Amino acid sequence: MLGALLRAQRLAKGLSLRELSARTGVSNAYLSGIERGLHEPSLSVLRAIASALDIPLGPMLVRAGVLDDGEQTDRPRDTETAIEGDPALSEAQRFALLSVYRSFVLGPPRSA
Repeated sequence: MLGALLRAQRLAKGLSLRELSARTGVSNAYLSGIERGLHEPSLSVLRAIASALDIPLGPMLVRAGVLDDGEQTDRPRDTETAIEGDPALSEAQRFALLSVYRSFVLGPPRSA
């Protein structure tokens, strides 16, 4: 789940694996392995990736299911419920849409 979230975030930023590799100092092959769930990255690698993607590490780990969110509510948002219940979406599409949606909702406030 972490790998899929990182891939969705990378693609949302319009970065290739090579560009992310250059920004993080982590090899292209290792990043690809993380995204495919073949490697479990260290905290320092996760920090580098989060920094390169300009997303806070804590919320990223909560969205990926790595950490529990003590402030999570039991009631999902209507948008999340609609995405999860849409029969036209594959599981991968649902995950990608939820990841991007949550990155906007849970991410830092953006100035207009």
